[in-house]
Amino acid sequence: MHFHIPYHSNLERYPTKLLALYHALRDSIVEGVLERGTRLPSTRELASAYGLSRGTVNQVYEMLAAEGYVDCRTGSGTYVAFRRSTRTSGAGAAAARPEEAPAYPLSPWSRRLGPPPGEPVHGGGEAPSSRPGSGAFIDFHYFAPDLSGFPREEWNRCLHAAVRGEPAARLMDEPAQGWEPLREAIAQYLRRARGLAAEPGQIAITGGSVQAIALLAQLLIGPGEAAVVETPSYGGFRRAVRAAGGRCIDAPIDGEGIIPAAWDARVLFVTPTRQFPTGAVLSLERRQRLLEWADAKGAVIIEDDYDSEFRHRGKSLEPLRVLGGEERVVYVGSFTKSLLPPTRLGYAVLPPPLVEPFTRAQALFEPFPVNLLEQKALAAFMAGGAYERHLRRMKRSYGRKFHLLSELVKRELGSLVDWTESDAGLHLFGWWRGGEAEYRAFRSAGEAEGVRWSETEAELGGQRRFGLYLNFPHLTEEQIREGVRRMVRGGERSGQRS
Repeated sequence: MHFHIPYHSNLERYPTKLLALYHALRDSIVEGVLERGTRLPSTRELASAYGLSRGTVNQVYEMLAAEGYVDCRTGSGTYVAFRRSTRTSGAGAAAARPEEAPAYPLSPWSRRLGPPPGEPVHGGGEAPSSRPGSGAFIDFHYFAPDLSGFPREEWNRCLHAAVRGEPAARLMDEPAQGWEPLREAIAQYLRRARGLAAEPGQIAITGGSVQAIALLAQLLIGPGEAAVVETPSYGGFRRAVRAAGGRCIDAPIDGEGIIPAAWDARVLFVTPTRQFPTGAVLSLERRQRLLEWADAKGAVIIEDDYDSEFRHRGKSLEPLRVLGGEERVVYVGSFTKSLLPPTRLGYAVLPPPLVEPFTRAQALFEPFPVNLLEQKALAAFMAGGAYERHLRRMKRSYGRKFHLLSELVKRELGSLVDWTESDAGLHLFGWWRGGEAEYRAFRSAGEAEGVRWSETEAELGGQRRFGLYLNFPHLTEEQIREGVRRMVRGGERSGQRS
């Protein structure tokens, strides 16, 4: 199969072979050079034609498939799926603007949704892109768990047992709140691991923590009402507030986490155990002040216990709910960092007055339990002890990587970045010490060296600051060392000194 792909010209524009090939193919598809239905070369053919690894070509095809440009058909090949609109073809295509598209009667709610959460939006703690880097690219931006030690045989046995279990008709009788044996297993786990006493009836199973956060925002925030959000923070909080028609009150943070204030609001989103993205741990005195504020205002605190399982030193800190916030705190947890990535399961521990409204909201969107086979498998996985054994193995592996990366960045990059002290989590965070121009030059030089990372921006003390966070679970220890070496070279290339 022979046709021209402008790969070599793209090498001058993009720092990696993966990005060069991706944009060459994408541009050819969007511009109509490769028409809908065209069969692309096999990964072996394309790798041979351009001197690339098959792994790089595979990743490019996966990226294009995830974005809807191609269709990968097992046993048949990869085909162009994108159809170019004839109304935007020709000379006027480049000038076409989104506002010129036909107007549809979308609701105010739909217009408040903002960009899709998978987009790599920088700033404000937005969620990083899910796109992986190539084998030659050290990617601290991409996040994925290390699956090399995942107990697949045990997990598969639990899945197979779930498939062979209850008849489908009986499964349809389960409430939207979730599979009761899984809610019981989570309640027992939280008592042991987090010191949190919760009844299974207070727990609702969701399709990941993001779904829980979005439903809570819809339930608790009316049009024009305010919600308090850490700055910087996880971008999903802000998207949920705005989609509900609310407005965000920015709450600054420091080395002890969120700074309490007399906010005029009735909802607070907070990550007290390990602030995202900075990693700051909320002090006991501030935790108590947050609970006092919630009692005085009649407010609800939504506590996202982000990656709290992965503490590399000392004992896990108690959640806000344990400090007397049973009536004012919703505790949100997730299994997405500890199980296989497609297993999207999370949960919310609800105060009694919120259980019935929350489960009604769940049933509106989906009257049956989400991912029910995975719920049944996870219940068995936890009840048999396999989940906690798996967590212990992950903690040992991640702990080694955490300490290695901490030592390297503080020693090699400490003059450029003020790294936050942390003893838990799956990424390291630091504030850039210089100005905006220097940071952007450093980031560009890092990409040219073949390394990238996640970032955030925030106004702190009247000054625009840039933060870097490095995700490490999916990387080997040698990749971590090489990634830091490339960051050091990026600093030198951009005129910084590490």
